[in-house]
Amino acid sequence: MLIGLVGKPSAGKSTFLNAATMAGAKTGDYPFTTIKANPGKGFVRRPCVSREFDVEPDPNNSLVKSGIRFCPVDLLDVAGLVPGAHEGKGMGNQFLNDLSRADVLLHIVDISGSLNEKGEKVDPGSHDPLKDIAFLEREIVYWIKQIIEREDWARFIRTQKQQKTPMARALHERLTGIGITLQHVHQALQKASLLDRQVSDWDDKEKLAFATQLQALSKPIVIVANKIDKDKGKENFERISKMPEYQGRIFPTSALAEYYLRSYAEKGIIEYVPGNGEFAINESAKISSKETAILARMKEEILDVYGSTGVQDALEKAIFDVLDYIFVYPVYDANKLEDHDGRVLPDVFLVKRGTKLIDFVASKIHGDIAEAFIHGINVRTKRRLSEDYPLEADDVVKIVSAK
Repeated sequence: MLIGLVGKPSAGKSTFLNAATMAGAKTGDYPFTTIKANPGKGFVRRPCVSREFDVEPDPNNSLVKSGIRFCPVDLLDVAGLVPGAHEGKGMGNQFLNDLSRADVLLHIVDISGSLNEKGEKVDPGSHDPLKDIAFLEREIVYWIKQIIEREDWARFIRTQKQQKTPMARALHERLTGIGITLQHVHQALQKASLLDRQVSDWDDKEKLAFATQLQALSKPIVIVANKIDKDKGKENFERISKMPEYQGRIFPTSALAEYYLRSYAEKGIIEYVPGNGEFAINESAKISSKETAILARMKEEILDVYGSTGVQDALEKAIFDVLDYIFVYPVYDANKLEDHDGRVLPDVFLVKRGTKLIDFVASKIHGDIAEAFIHGINVRTKRRLSEDYPLEADDVVKIVSAK
């Protein structure tokens, strides 16, 4: 599972990556600072189940801080996108190639309107960020449409008719290279009212409708209203967030503030849990008057107004709400909540809600254990679980196998 960070040049994608991961990606106020895709590891949070069971966790593949479990997620900051990317303009070809691997997109938008469509500086508020939101979705839709109707379209139609391949399966085979599933294709056909239309009869409008639904299903977008503390930022955010199509999809964000807060926390200057709406300056910290002023400004203009910097909120919206992933904790000892090495609740995994227990074992634990699977045990209820049991949020499970 991969989160793609997308947007026009200089909107703050690399700053967001740095804030979410402290990865050190190159940043700058000029177009195409990111030339090659930058990978990184971010985290999403939930209260750790250790509190519920009144135990002290010993995390292995994740982190626990102040009772909160942080589970890693893969991020990718791709090259800046400009209008006409699907035609190869700017870094368009590279951008779209990188984008093909992503399951969900965070669109980093300069909400202050201080960059034009090419990522060049302009007076704050002189560029409408709503145009950026619309153009990115349009570019992705037209990219998908191009893949559907590429130069061998006529041959594709003939082959599909001759072999009598079901329409959804034929289209899926044409789109597998960009992470589109057969389920996405079925749902897109239904939403575009094309289930009863032969693909050979589609006109341009119908191809576009199908591509539009595929984008929404296979590359859903969460909007990160970055630079919220700059002039015109709050005003633009409030205007756009009231529009029905963006309600619940746009988050006020200052990636730079999150980066500073995590940096100060690493240096021991403050106590700060990523994503929280407050921090505390350590009494023993050596802090300059300038640093004190910076922290005060972030508190007054961002944390006190919006409740957080928005970085974690956007990541968690993408993972928990849009993709509908959940935390699942496997253990070896159902009574002590330990693994083979005696570590308490060491691991947590992100999986799609409703994933079958056997599929979880095969993909996250070990294929051999899945083959020798006997049953699972719900640690809370002590109930036996079949291989078809659909996993729920914060399940703690023991796997019983012949291995």
